[in-house]
Amino acid sequence: MPILNKDMTLCISLSARPSNNGTRFHNHLYEQLDLNWIYKAFAPTNLEQAIAGVRGLGIRGCAISMPYKEDVIALVDEMDPSAKAIDSVNTIVNTDGHLKAYNTDYTAIEQLLASNSVPTTYSVLVQGAGGMAKATVAALRDAGFADVTVLARNEATGRALAEQYGFQWRAALDGGTADLIINVTPIGMAGGMAGGPDVDSLAFPQETIDGARVVFDVVALPAETPLIRAARAAGKPVITGAEVATIQALEQFVLYTGVRPTAEQVRAAEEFMRAQ
Repeated sequence: MPILNKDMTLCISLSARPSNNGTRFHNHLYEQLDLNWIYKAFAPTNLEQAIAGVRGLGIRGCAISMPYKEDVIALVDEMDPSAKAIDSVNTIVNTDGHLKAYNTDYTAIEQLLASNSVPTTYSVLVQGAGGMAKATVAALRDAGFADVTVLARNEATGRALAEQYGFQWRAALDGGTADLIINVTPIGMAGGMAGGPDVDSLAFPQETIDGARVVFDVVALPAETPLIRAARAAGKPVITGAEVATIQALEQFVLYTGVRPTAEQVRAAEEFMRAQ
């Protein structure tokens, strides 16, 4: 990383529970590509003020994580179709004070479903109804999955999300499973030194995991969440949040810099990101 200087371009992330994943991934690529850029994570105390800072200070890129992916919509100038289609933002690009919002979470989910050859005939349970859940459900619909149930305690948001894409909603699992189970809640997420309140919790009951064919957890920190560990122990194929984090971060990097790293450079950044 170059010595801090007045000409350095700054990118940031905003999250209630920042991790080092994006910081390590982006900064490692900046170093490999000899870019005079730097990336820093923040936990904003006021989202509106934070976005005003992005605009006013000329911060080039801003990654948006839970729980701000929907609230930030009112604060940007333009929505790319990737974000507008699902009313969820995970990326903001600042061009001379004009803030354009994107969603690279959708791209990551879409690519992982395809690269893991998950049959579209599988039944699916998606737990969660926030911004990441919107990206996930939209990707499932567009990939051709038809038997999808959204699990969400909040009926207003859960039912609305399910019905928007022609799927079913349930308030609770109450037993049973599906071929593909996906956690898009913070359950199992570590946050800071103390971890999140549900850091040691399973996002799905063990019997649901045992009955599934594929287990997908979008939580990226830790890379091995309780759900992923339980699924591996049960012999289930898994898709991890760390994989989601790599793909969505790569697409953010391209949007910010206009440069697409080589596959070898991405692998090196991914290894550096995970070796923390």
